[in-house]
Amino acid sequence: MNVLIIEDEELASRRLQKMIQEVRPGTEILTVLDSVQSSIQWLEENMSNPPDLAFLDVQLSDGMSFEIFETSQFPCRVIFTTAFDEYALHAFKVNAIDYLLKPIKKDELVTAISRYENEKFEQPAYEKLAEILSPDQFKKRFVIRIGRQIKLVQVEEISFFYTESKLTYLTTFQGKKYPMDLSLDQLAQLLDPEVFFRANRQYILNINAIQEMYTYSKSRVKVNTHPEAPFDIIVSTERSSRFKSWLAGV
Repeated sequence: MNVLIIEDEELASRRLQKMIQEVRPGTEILTVLDSVQSSIQWLEENMSNPPDLAFLDVQLSDGMSFEIFETSQFPCRVIFTTAFDEYALHAFKVNAIDYLLKPIKKDELVTAISRYENEKFEQPAYEKLAEILSPDQFKKRFVIRIGRQIKLVQVEEISFFYTESKLTYLTTFQGKKYPMDLSLDQLAQLLDPEVFFRANRQYILNINAIQEMYTYSKSRVKVNTHPEAPFDIIVSTERSSRFKSWLAGV
């Protein structure tokens, strides 16, 4: 069996490769990719020799892995992996065999691969999944701990999230800044995508925080927010099209 792994966390990738080799000795790992763009390019170049099975992390360094299916003909069956379950319905809509939550358990991996080998898996109950993944499941508030103080911040109070020196912060519309224990990757999966957008690797924006926007080089967009961000917010080239669709509510 030839396997493709699309995963941007090195430790998670190494662990998954080791587990696959343990439960299915002799499996060949064709390659490990860490982004939407590199995956699209690899698939275009290897359509003549496609993998038998692919493991895809939902959240990649440059976007959601579902975007790969929007631009590429995916040549094999898929098992999704992620630390969060908000995207289960979307995953199964692209005909996934299974959906494994991190940290992946060996018995669940065996079950998922067996389903692929037997090709006897049932499609999920979409209605039940939709109910589980209703908009009410998005994060409504964050508990912030500063020393011995505990602060409750409602999501609608947050203007933007950003990273600085490998730490994550949120900034409220009142200009208050608080440290967070979550990464931007984790936050992107907890927030309502109609309200918040991952502009680049450093920022997640609330649509209500945007004050002004300007065209920038190479199809990028510069955004000014309220309150003012500590660093320039430049929507990267690969995200600019999705950013404009997000602004339009598409």
